[in-house]
Amino acid sequence: MSTIHESAAVETATKAEEQQVINTLVLAFGSDPMMRWFYPSPNDYMEHFPEFARIYGGKAFERGTAHTLHDFAAAALWLPPGVHPDEDALVALFQDALPEERLAHAFSVMEQLETYHPTEPYWHLPLIGVGPTQQRRGYGSALMEHALETCDREGELAYLESSNPLNISLYVRHGFEILGVIQEGAMPPLIPMVRTPQE
Repeated sequence: MSTIHESAAVETATKAEEQQVINTLVLAFGSDPMMRWFYPSPNDYMEHFPEFARIYGGKAFERGTAHTLHDFAAAALWLPPGVHPDEDALVALFQDALPEERLAHAFSVMEQLETYHPTEPYWHLPLIGVGPTQQRRGYGSALMEHALETCDREGELAYLESSNPLNISLYVRHGFEILGVIQEGAMPPLIPMVRTPQE
């Protein structure tokens, strides 16, 4: 059973702390099946994943919905209803960073994801991660619970895409349900999930 450290109070990460949060996510996603399929070279991963994280979840810093705890041991970037990643910037990044075959898969995934996005207002969790040396301490759950309290209080959906099957059980424990599976060729599966507000 995981235990949450007493010092694990969730805090809002400021724009000035963006790099520290990105560093945490870089470490957390270093063995993520999908991210490393897109960026199998360590050099490519270190060069491009930080920018991906900023484009996909970086608006959380402006909205006050970037969360961290225990000296940046873990971090989560949430986008409030109506706030979405910059799709044009994401396309440009993929075009710059990916070879033709993986680029085609990335574009196909983006198109398929559109069909899973809820039609009613929802909170989107683009990225959540715990540093490799800080895992199994309840930090991921603490970050989830902190944000989901807001979803429940406001009566709004929460949505995410799991790029690592090992994380599915965590999300299910917090009320998320699988919507489907997106998989292109040899690419690892991407699992869209949604959670209805709970009383």
